[in-house]
Amino acid sequence: MRIYESKEELLKKLDERGNSDNSKYLVIVKDIINNIKANKDKALIEYTNKFDSPLININNIKVTEEEILNGYNSISDELKETYKIAKDRIMKFHEHQKEETWTYEDNGEILGQKITPLENVGLYVPGGKAAYPSTMFMDAIPAMVAGVKKIICCTPCNKEGKVTNEVLAAAYILGIKDIYKCGGAQAIAAMALGTETIPKVDKIVGPGNIFVALAKKELFGSISIDSVAGPSEILVIADEYANYKFVAADLLSQAEHDEIASSVLLTNSKELANAVVKQIDEYTNKLERKEIIQKSLDNYGGIIITKSIDEAIEISNYIAPEHLELAVNEPFNYLDKIINAGAVFLGNYAAESLGDYMAGPNHVLPTIHTARFFSPLSVYDFVKRTSIISFNKEAFNRIGKNVESFAKSEGLTAHALAATVRLEEK
Repeated sequence: MRIYESKEELLKKLDERGNSDNSKYLVIVKDIINNIKANKDKALIEYTNKFDSPLININNIKVTEEEILNGYNSISDELKETYKIAKDRIMKFHEHQKEETWTYEDNGEILGQKITPLENVGLYVPGGKAAYPSTMFMDAIPAMVAGVKKIICCTPCNKEGKVTNEVLAAAYILGIKDIYKCGGAQAIAAMALGTETIPKVDKIVGPGNIFVALAKKELFGSISIDSVAGPSEILVIADEYANYKFVAADLLSQAEHDEIASSVLLTNSKELANAVVKQIDEYTNKLERKEIIQKSLDNYGGIIITKSIDEAIEISNYIAPEHLELAVNEPFNYLDKIINAGAVFLGNYAAESLGDYMAGPNHVLPTIHTARFFSPLSVYDFVKRTSIISFNKEAFNRIGKNVESFAKSEGLTAHALAATVRLEEK
């Protein structure tokens, strides 16, 4: 892992990572969307046969309850217990996000906000280079806590037409029964537009590859989405008190996702930086995905030596990382200075992988600078807020003239009339 002499050089690379030209992929995605729109199940099966498995047809694209149960039974008792603990912890955290309908009364006025869960939601659980049962938990639980009535899931199958046992086990524990063996842009289009087999949903959530991300972006408006997720990233701010082995391991935890993941260390300690570089080399040689890790670190990894932790935080706020670790002495002293981050991990024992699986907060997080304006997936994503307005005659009369005046200032005389006729009523 390289120590950069100039912070501008690394920041430029990270900026370019977020501004890549996706036009060639977008052409493909638009064709897929149009084909799904026109031909529905027929197109969906063709794409699934091409990209996932030639064994999938309209009769077996939906996972059966028997397959879900078999997936659960196939995993070890230890893993079953781990998944159940994860479910309980994630559920407990998201329960704190529940909102209630509220109103207040003020001299003849009743104003408030009504909270209503979405009716139909589609979850996307990626496959490909790894199995992601954790994403099944993170996608589904906030929707369940919010009270969503209908939850469906699309996830890619393997060449044999099977969804991974781990993902099916997670679905069994959660009680998710409507799962379809399809992935990519075609799965997003099917959920957004509806086919003869896959019902149309109101919102799609969950991360995926570039085709999934572009399909979500292209279809936004006809359906809602959580965000357009990019490749994974971690930024660690560390001082001389940090454990260099912990820092090295955490940087590698994101680098193993794919070749365009980003792992960055900002530290005011040259000694720590050098120790982390050596430890990363030692760990990488022992890891199964070392080729992906090395490419990721070469492409978008790096270390910057800063003058202070405050300078490191300033750089971090510019980068707006998905995962930010504060591996410093008294990390809570710096928390108020963090403006842009998807999730903040404080202290030497708040490992990033803890957040991915077991801590409780959601791991579907904003990436590539979007933590400046996006938030983690949450219960808030699965509800609508509807304003409540009620006035009696006396309350209306107090501000009716103001309504009339305001409407006339905009040249909207019918709006003004709606106020005038009420004011004139005897």
